[in-house]
Amino acid sequence: MSVPGIGKIFFSEDDIRLRVAEMGRQISADYKDKNPVVIAILKGSLYFLADLTRQLTIPLSIDFLSIGIYPGVTSETGIVRITKDLDISVTGRHILMIEDVIGTGLTLGYICQHLESSKPASLKICTLLDNPSDRLISIPVDYYGFIQPEAFVVGYGMDYEEKYRNLPYIAELSGSV
Repeated sequence: MSVPGIGKIFFSEDDIRLRVAEMGRQISADYKDKNPVVIAILKGSLYFLADLTRQLTIPLSIDFLSIGIYPGVTSETGIVRITKDLDISVTGRHILMIEDVIGTGLTLGYICQHLESSKPASLKICTLLDNPSDRLISIPVDYYGFIQPEAFVVGYGMDYEEKYRNLPYIAELSGSV
């Protein structure tokens, strides 16, 4: 079935399911006996978080951060504000940060500084798509699903003007949109 505005499918529903299962096995092994707090950045990581945490075989807690850009400021500056902070204390806890896409690293750098101020036992980063060629600051990515294609992608939580998040695959947004 063709979806208007969608171009090439880069990662199918099966590709994602298999990769998320692999990541779940690795994270479960790495976090054995650590009871991590899994923190997702809303809204783009929602589907990834749900599928990944169902693959984890360890005790864990889940919490969310939501960020926004200050009005009149572009996302490329990295100037963001936290619009929903954590409900769980992460002091002395192992944190696994879940993102949908990591590009420049500016926003994630800000979020990591914010979290590190709470003195967690550890902080690791897990992203569905990594785009190291866009990185402006060094961000250690501990787990990633796929390298982002050279295209604007939507689906599996990622959107364009709040549309296409619900697609079960990751695809290119066509130039006609």
